[in-house]
Amino acid sequence: MKLVKLLSVLILTSMCTQTWAYGSGSSQKACKKPKFTQFTPSKLTTVSPGTEFSFKASSLTNPKSMVVSVKKLVVEMNITKKNTGYEVSGKLPDALQNTYARIDIKASGTNNCKANDGWLLKIDE
Repeated sequence: MKLVKLLSVLILTSMCTQTWAYGSGSSQKACKKPKFTQFTPSKLTTVSPGTEFSFKASSLTNPKSMVVSVKKLVVEMNITKKNTGYEVSGKLPDALQNTYARIDIKASGTNNCKANDGWLLKIDE
């Protein structure tokens, strides 16, 4: 009789620990952030004021949420839908001269996950 009780306890204990190994069973999805790639001109390139720049945004990006700024100056963008995401282009502000400036990208994903990225350029006269 003791053997049956001991065996029952061991079986129940092993089933409970196996259940715990899979986590809480929550159906919450992981946050998938938009990704930005193919920055042109490349990082730390010396450019002139008004130079065009571009980058690609992944298909997870909500294009209406995208904000691009350079030294806190919001830049007007052209966003084109492509098979693999979006192609984004804009121009550096003419007012920025003889300085380093970061092209700063902020956007939300289609699942409301926020992402930011960017790159630094040197702007001559």
